Amino acid sequence: MHVKGKFRCVGMSDTGRIREHNEDTIGTDADIGLVVLADGMGGYKAGEVASGIAVRTVMTLLKDAVEREDLSQRDPESGLSRSGILLRDAIHRANKVIYQTAKTQANCDGMGTTVVAGLFFDNKLTVAHVGDSRLYCHREGELRQVTQDHSLLQELVSRGFYTPAEAQRAASKNYVTRALGVEPTVEVDVTEVPVLKDDLYLLCSDGLSDMVEDEDIHLTISTFGGNLETLARQLVLLSNDNGGRDNVSIVAVRVLDSFPARHGLVDRLLARFA
Repeated sequence: MHVKGKFRCVGMSDTGRIREHNEDTIGTDADIGLVVLADGMGGYKAGEVASGIAVRTVMTLLKDAVEREDLSQRDPESGLSRSGILLRDAIHRANKVIYQTAKTQANCDGMGTTVVAGLFFDNKLTVAHVGDSRLYCHREGELRQVTQDHSLLQELVSRGFYTPAEAQRAASKNYVTRALGVEPTVEVDVTEVPVLKDDLYLLCSDGLSDMVEDEDIHLTISTFGGNLETLARQLVLLSNDNGGRDNVSIVAVRVLDSFPARHGLVDRLLARFA
């Protein structure tokens, strides 16, 4: 794989101070440049089932597809890269499985999950998400939120009822307007961003973003970003010190080197032996 050895990934998930069970699930595969995080909901252990299905489905389908498909292709109709189509379709598949499971298993009735997934290819990151789990980019001392929450609060911000600063302090933050498993189909937001060496990408559940302000996330990355294990521990600690009202999960990715795709036939054949 052309991305092998180009990333360092660390994931961490914690139950928090209040919840009895951890309904978050995370997955990483640095060899193919894939990271996934899901925050489940739906009662006693059902959220854990939903988030687990989401992450396993995306990880399994993407690993198979990345190893056999040419990701450099772009769909002329939608404008999406092949990476974007694969992520979107995998999330659609996960939605169907979660929805059917919720309908047929009484103990899973009403379950759902958010999901955010990223696939690195050709010096770009393709991000697909549903719900309010987030992906941030930290580059050259600046922190930027790449995803936009599918939440009632974000709708109010978008319509001018709240400023982003007011929203950060709002009491009710966790009413999502989109989630996997709730309806037979779901709309998936897909975006693509350029990637630079030394970028740090952070996926997180709302257990972090609800409990820790962006300024403090930024400061923590600036202070501990050189060691991803320490960074993940510090972010979890910060969330719990601020009340730990929810499960908190984090995936941190450091880009170690550029990863241009091999486009020529000879290059692609050589890549199979890399």
